[in-house]
Amino acid sequence: MRILLLGKNGQVGWELQRALAPLGELIALDRQGETGPYGVLCGDLADLDGLARAVRAVAPDIIVNAAAWTAVDKAESEPDMARRINAEAPAVLAREAAALGAWLVHYSTDYVFDGSGTTPWAETDAVAPLNVYGQTKWEGEQAIVQSGCKHLIFRTSWVYAARGANFAKTMLRLAREREREALNVINDQTGAPTGADLLADVTAHALRVALLQDEARLGARLEAQPEVSGIYHLAPAGEVTWWGYATFVIEQARAMGEALQVTTITPIPTSAYPTPAQRPLNSRLANQKLQSVFGLHLPAWQDGVRRMLTETLGK
Repeated sequence: MRILLLGKNGQVGWELQRALAPLGELIALDRQGETGPYGVLCGDLADLDGLARAVRAVAPDIIVNAAAWTAVDKAESEPDMARRINAEAPAVLAREAAALGAWLVHYSTDYVFDGSGTTPWAETDAVAPLNVYGQTKWEGEQAIVQSGCKHLIFRTSWVYAARGANFAKTMLRLAREREREALNVINDQTGAPTGADLLADVTAHALRVALLQDEARLGARLEAQPEVSGIYHLAPAGEVTWWGYATFVIEQARAMGEALQVTTITPIPTSAYPTPAQRPLNSRLANQKLQSVFGLHLPAWQDGVRRMLTETLGK
């Protein structure tokens, strides 16, 4: 079994290196690529021809794309590059996966929806992106589906990890500043913080199920089992606003003995903090399909955040 991972040094890619390693030979690339037993391999999603050559050189059984343009506001001023990385590159990967008969794993976002209402979004709900980032991620999804390749597309929200920058670390940094007694945090956007470790572990589990299904199909033992290839929503249980998230982080940090200067966390509306890209207010994702198809139980969002804080703060 050969696995090609793109975006190895991102938050999700870093955790995927750990989670995917037991499944087979792992060839992990970042933007700089590498030179090794498969030759010179390009890992830059902006280089479409180089990306195709890398896939053909490795000839993997599984391609996992953990790379993306994630600068939401910057996408508004650089839509062509955002589209190349989020839509055109996945299209190339899907085309090459289809030619090889390989599985393609790709990560998408709650930003494909318009954020209306309060009901968690299901995989079958109509998309209506509010910004360039969401539009290009949706175009990437469509390219994969239309290619006919075997695929697992995981839409997720509010991704964080102990490694690298994240919202919780930003809140803690601000809360430690001596001159700061109050924080203003948005309280009308609702979603679920999702750990990169959870994404990686669910990915590995889903791939095991998909590979077992392939084996069963070859043995003509699949009559009653539904196809697992498709789009899934992957977020932990529960929901919270950014204000609630910040409050939880600071309360947990204080309980762990952190000295924080902030005494007040003030909830504010999105309108009080304008950004170039419009954000969805409702980022809730229904995860029943994922849990049912793959036999999973997704933990509460608080569990992952608490664990991340323990690791980050060294408590």
